[in-house]
Amino acid sequence: MAQTTEQCLEFLDKAREAVSELSVAEERQRQMELDEQQLGKSLETETRQMSDAVQTTIKKRRQEIDASYDAEIDKIQDSLKKARGRREKAKNQGMKERIAEETSELCAYNQELRDRMKASFRQGRVPGFCRSKLYYSLYFPRWAKEYFTLLVFAAVLFVALPWGIYFLLPQQKVLYLAALYLAVIIIPGGIYVMIGNHTKLQHMEVLREGRQILDQIHANDKKIRVITSTIRKDRNESLYDLEKFDDEIARMQQELSDVAARKKDALNTFETVTKNILQDEIEHRYREKLETLGKEHEELKTQLAETAAEVKEKRLEVAGRYGSHLGREFLDPFKISDLAGIIRQGQAENVSEAIEVYRGKKS
Repeated sequence: MAQTTEQCLEFLDKAREAVSELSVAEERQRQMELDEQQLGKSLETETRQMSDAVQTTIKKRRQEIDASYDAEIDKIQDSLKKARGRREKAKNQGMKERIAEETSELCAYNQELRDRMKASFRQGRVPGFCRSKLYYSLYFPRWAKEYFTLLVFAAVLFVALPWGIYFLLPQQKVLYLAALYLAVIIIPGGIYVMIGNHTKLQHMEVLREGRQILDQIHANDKKIRVITSTIRKDRNESLYDLEKFDDEIARMQQELSDVAARKKDALNTFETVTKNILQDEIEHRYREKLETLGKEHEELKTQLAETAAEVKEKRLEVAGRYGSHLGREFLDPFKISDLAGIIRQGQAENVSEAIEVYRGKKS
């Protein structure tokens, strides 16, 4: 049965009212969703700030405990290092005194030998340089060190000297190098041979006696080195009166252990007790605001759920009651008003005709 004009207009009025209410509800839902997102971000930011404040404060307090005890430990370690240094110095001094005591006879004997050699050379009117180690290394070598000295002397005299002069010349020629070697052999070499011949021919007996004295001094020096090495390797430190240093070092080590134990206890107390207290204090400052934000957030979520349910119900109602007749295109308050105006103006007798007229005008 066809609807009358009044029925069509009544249908369109109710449709427009339902669509308007749905639009208002949807807008309210969108605003609530924005508000819920903003409130959620505020709650998240405040929670993160609280967590950061807890972590920062706990980290700072823990570092302060570490720094306080570490400073004390550093002082004790520095004092301990100094005490060990004093002990080592006293031990070295004791070793020196022990070495001096145990080698005193050999040292005195060496001095006696040197005095005897000096007197013998004076009596024989032998030049003073003949008593030197260099002279005996060059003319009466016997030990490895003396042969090494002789080798160095020969290398300097017959290699380094001519070649050094040769490279300083403006021009380098083989003839110049040969001349330099000849000059070295004649002049320094001649001087070396002349000194050796002169001293040996005139004072050979005294020089041989000096060689024997130097050999004895060398043997004594070797004994002194053995004694010195034995004393330095000796593990027995009771001879050096180090008890007072050992007592001081033991006291500092015990003090260091005590401070380390106290630091461990302080950190353990901080982790098990103080940290929780600090966390509670900080969280207490944020608790009221977080509870308020949380309550507002939950209330808004509840309201949003109710509004969403309302929008869903209205959307289903509009779609079921009016959408099947008007179609999705005309579920708009302004378009519905236009359709009602077309019917009132007599351009159409029903809704379907009004839609056709509306579309005709828009095309």
